[in-house]
Amino acid sequence: MKVNFYELPSGRSPIEEFIESLPKGDQARFAEVLVGLEQFGLAYSRVQFKPLRGKLWEIKFSSPGGGFRMAYVLVTAEEMVILHAFRKSTQKTPLRDLDLAEKRMKEVLGL
Repeated sequence: MKVNFYELPSGRSPIEEFIESLPKGDQARFAEVLVGLEQFGLAYSRVQFKPLRGKLWEIKFSSPGGGFRMAYVLVTAEEMVILHAFRKSTQKTPLRDLDLAEKRMKEVLGL
């Protein structure tokens, strides 16, 4: 699976910036998850996949610093774009995070 990060028109990646802002242990867990996704795709068993809205899905996983979520969309069967990453703080995905991920998904898919 090819895993890409969402980029702003300026070329900045808010996902990379979020990961880089975390403690080293959490950064290492993100790196492990991304490598697992690239190697095993949707069959990667060390995370949970959950549908959010339409084509928008969520990857759930734990790290030394707590639970994290990454919202993503499949562009093709072999290409995933990570749209948003955030620390889990509630059971439900916060509406603000959901709306941001959906906005980015529409941009990526050209909807």
